[in-house]
Amino acid sequence: MFHVRLPGHDVIARQAHEHLVTHRVELPRKVVQRPLRQVARRLLMALLVLVGTALIVYADHDGYNDNSDHSVDLLDSFYYATVTLSTTGYGDITPVSDAARFTNIFVITPLRVLFLIILVGTTLEVLTERTREEWRLNRWRSTLREHTVVVGFGTKGRSAIQTVCATGLKKEQVVVVDPSSKVIEAATADGYAGVIGDATRSDVLKRAEVHRARQIIIATQRDDTAVLVALTARQLNRGAKIVAAVREEENAPLLKQSGADAVITSASAAGRLLGLSVLSPVAGMVMEDLIQQGSGLDMVERPVVKAEVGKGPRETEDLVVTVIRGHRVLGYDDPAVGTLQLTDRLITIVRATPGAGVTPDARPLPQD
Repeated sequence: MFHVRLPGHDVIARQAHEHLVTHRVELPRKVVQRPLRQVARRLLMALLVLVGTALIVYADHDGYNDNSDHSVDLLDSFYYATVTLSTTGYGDITPVSDAARFTNIFVITPLRVLFLIILVGTTLEVLTERTREEWRLNRWRSTLREHTVVVGFGTKGRSAIQTVCATGLKKEQVVVVDPSSKVIEAATADGYAGVIGDATRSDVLKRAEVHRARQIIIATQRDDTAVLVALTARQLNRGAKIVAAVREEENAPLLKQSGADAVITSASAAGRLLGLSVLSPVAGMVMEDLIQQGSGLDMVERPVVKAEVGKGPRETEDLVVTVIRGHRVLGYDDPAVGTLQLTDRLITIVRATPGAGVTPDARPLPQD
């Protein structure tokens, strides 16, 4: 038999599959044992219950009566345990003494229930897992506040999450949105919550609780997708900080008009870093160090402290490169800066402290 595969067939099939699994929220979970190992574990538990019941019966075999020979040996004990635990109950072996009947009521009956639970453990586990997953999901939604939503878990998205988490953000405060179920599986394996679906749709972003998010990182593969995501996210959350990446520099103004606070042109930024490295390899290494948070030198944004009010930017302990005054961004040598004011914010270069993170008032500056 021959199969004809038209161009684009794989893409259409993959898109259809992703459409079927859309709108699903995946939370980080522990590694589950292999099915064969689970089955073997349950069989071993059932066998232990069977052996334990048989030994209990044999220990009081004088209290039981076998209709065939009126005596109960070890084989008869295992036979009685088997038919009793499986609720078959042929009635050929019966407890006749008060002690044997007492044991059947308070010992063998609970063992029978335990045996049945082990046998139907798969069904119970599925129901329990669904209930647990629903409870975890409801609890996650109720506690998720001021989190970070990352749209796209490719190279750019992964690097953005690693940079943000290096500043002290917990993985529990990160939600990844991607249309690929395999990508979301990789994200949950790394400890992040994930939402499978098209982020250009408002219902998908609502499942990521984007209306409660503090910041949104858009790292999609296509620029037009990034524009639509920015429009939808800004409509759902007017106060969140939105940072987006584009491939073409000509699309950056469109993204800003769509609601993005900062736009990074990935191709141009990489090209500028390459050019700087050609002119001065050391300067390229320094810029790369500044971009990587948590090691070497870090570029951070922080408020002016009271001890710095009235001083010049060069009189502070940190290396100040920029002063933010209201909506104006002033260089450290700009005459308009004069002296620092309490309402100013500073962009400084500091020595990174591994594992210490940053305070809420010292936020990393998005790199261009």
